[in-house]
Amino acid sequence: MGNYTTIQICDDSNVRTIKLNRPERRNALNSTMIAEMTTALEHAADGPCGAIILTGAGKCFCAGLDLEELQKMESRTIEEHHADAEQFAKLMRLLYDFPKPTIAAVNGAAIAGGTGLATVCDFTYAAQDATFGYTEVKIGFVPAIVSSFLLRQVGEKQARDLLLSGRIFDAKEALLSYEDHRPPADTSARGLQSRIMPAEKQPRVDALDEGSTERTCPRRAGPRTRRVSALECKGEAERRLPRGHSRLFGKAAAGVALAP
Repeated sequence: MGNYTTIQICDDSNVRTIKLNRPERRNALNSTMIAEMTTALEHAADGPCGAIILTGAGKCFCAGLDLEELQKMESRTIEEHHADAEQFAKLMRLLYDFPKPTIAAVNGAAIAGGTGLATVCDFTYAAQDATFGYTEVKIGFVPAIVSSFLLRQVGEKQARDLLLSGRIFDAKEALLSYEDHRPPADTSARGLQSRIMPAEKQPRVDALDEGSTERTCPRRAGPRTRRVSALECKGEAERRLPRGHSRLFGKAAAGVALAP
């Protein structure tokens, strides 16, 4: 693992946590963070870990693109804009196609690109006070990259509402299904989230020291993962996913599934 300045890496058993670590900027994305996240995920894909947890330091998951990055865009060339877009698209595609299960632990606001990161993971677990929103339209941006993934998750009509209104919605609206498996109200953000997690049940992903970028975390109380056979994990994927969604079946080989 390398030395990172905008993220922290924590290994607990066979689970690797990648924590966005710019709390003073609400974990806003800049070019350095995007590059470091990409590198960390590429290393994890080839490494021994069986699953990835993505979360944010402090009280926010990710506030989207940093305003300082937006200001820099005014002086960049078309070629530089294209390179920036390709870098972010590579990160999103890497998360979406990651060969092991990915879990977003949304510990607060996930806005714009932050919502994109949270919802492109295989599972999205959010705190009860978490909020989401594709707010790019409010500053005249088109969320072209994240919209391609959103369309697959909620459909065209619902995606138009979320992208064109730029409204903020809460964890309950984003929920795919309640823990008793009853569907929530008919809202456009349905399906963006897997479960609302009470505070006492959220994954312990805050064990890193402020001054450290790499260390092994102490074992969590009430772990969120357990080892299972590849066949059991494959069966769980087949049970949860519609026919034809074979993208996740390869993740079963990692031998990791969510605990009940």
